[in-house]
Amino acid sequence: MNNAVSTALAAIAVTALLWPAPAAAAAPGRGPTGVIVERVGLQRIADSLEALGTLRANETVDITANVSDTISRVNFEDGQAVEAGDVLVELTDREESALLAEAESLAEEAQRQYERIERLVAQGNASESLLDERRREWRTADARLDAVRSRLADRLITAPFSGHVGLRMVSPGALVSPGDVITTLVDDSRMKLDFTIPALYLNTVSRGTVIEAATPVFPNRSFAGEVASVDSTIDPVTRSITVRAIIPNDRRDLVPGMLMTLNLLRNERDAIVISEEAVIPRGASTFVLVVDTSTEPYTAQERQVDLGTRLPGQVEVVSGLEIGETVISHGTLKVRPGAPVRIHAVDDGTRPIAELIKPDPDAVPAQAARASTAGDA
Repeated sequence: MNNAVSTALAAIAVTALLWPAPAAAAAPGRGPTGVIVERVGLQRIADSLEALGTLRANETVDITANVSDTISRVNFEDGQAVEAGDVLVELTDREESALLAEAESLAEEAQRQYERIERLVAQGNASESLLDERRREWRTADARLDAVRSRLADRLITAPFSGHVGLRMVSPGALVSPGDVITTLVDDSRMKLDFTIPALYLNTVSRGTVIEAATPVFPNRSFAGEVASVDSTIDPVTRSITVRAIIPNDRRDLVPGMLMTLNLLRNERDAIVISEEAVIPRGASTFVLVVDTSTEPYTAQERQVDLGTRLPGQVEVVSGLEIGETVISHGTLKVRPGAPVRIHAVDDGTRPIAELIKPDPDAVPAQAARASTAGDA
């Protein structure tokens, strides 16, 4: 049974239990009307702005080769976690290894020649110009050695940052060229959620603003994050601006490309919140029925209220109610201002309405209400 049908049946049950038939209502000596009430208290709420966003990895890069050569070894598997600096792929390096050995030998020989001439100059048996020439040859040999080492390093393709690799697109023995994608590396330890909001709300969003996001992939979970940055320009066509939030992803549940619905929470505060069923709209105004417990029997007193933020099944009351007062949440349509009422049950949000409307012949509503009032005091 879906929620709409359940709600309708609950409303019918409330009507049957709490509302007497018209003939009985007109009969003399009729007792107070049974109602379900709720106590007015504070609740932590925030204004919410809904938006749609797309997840991106914190960092993402295509791993490619810098040179053309064949692959001698692949050091990762699909989806493997890697650390920054790990060697992912090794290219054939026989020629570069030979050139390295030659360059090292030449550099060592150039150093020895320089040091020999340096000793001769100190003894007065060689000129300064010859020493300068040997120094230049040594530096040239060292530069060539560095160049060969760099070419050899290009044969080792490493991870630029820690993360998870994607699918392996190459095999050992394959010839790769600069730009050929070997795999994709993503840092998904935290995710970037990019979304747009109307420029009208720009002054309500700043770095650190809290968000809550959800995805159909995990219907019973929400993911908390906060705004990291706001774009510097407004789209002139849509009059919207892009905002980027960061969501921790320690469990690696979130994947780049996911579509998420998010609530941008702002202006957190403690506010008086009551159920929507307690609100009586009349034209442009709204009212509630407050139970006056100072008389016997209790009576329903109409009170105009100003409403604020609407929440699922609830609404914020900006003015018109005080903490500790009792308002009628179910049974308002058959209760007139000043009419006597009987508290059938107190709805504190812990029990379903179907349970609250069950008859309780042993209950003493007035005494129970006094005890509840005394306990709260």
